[in-house]
Amino acid sequence: MSKQTQAISNDMGQLAEDARALMAATADVAGEKVGEARKRLAAALERGREIAGNVRDKAVEGAKAADEAVREHPYQAIGIALGVGALIGFLVSRRCSRNCD
Repeated sequence: MSKQTQAISNDMGQLAEDARALMAATADVAGEKVGEARKRLAAALERGREIAGNVRDKAVEGAKAADEAVREHPYQAIGIALGVGALIGFLVSRRCSRNCD
């Protein structure tokens, strides 16, 4: 997992923990607005958990599909990677030559 992805995952986990702590801290507070806010927060946490699970499942499926495709067609995968790398290298060097002058 990349550093940025790990940082986002850590931030989302911390946000969920803070939200749970807020819900626990306001459990004994009476009031209509506090109750509504707690319900909305609980629903948002549940939706976030579902979305994170769906994203994780799709990422795993995509990684498995990519792995299978590379194993079935290794030379084509190497050729595509070489072509994409050459294109990116060309574009970066072209941009640098324009900006570096």
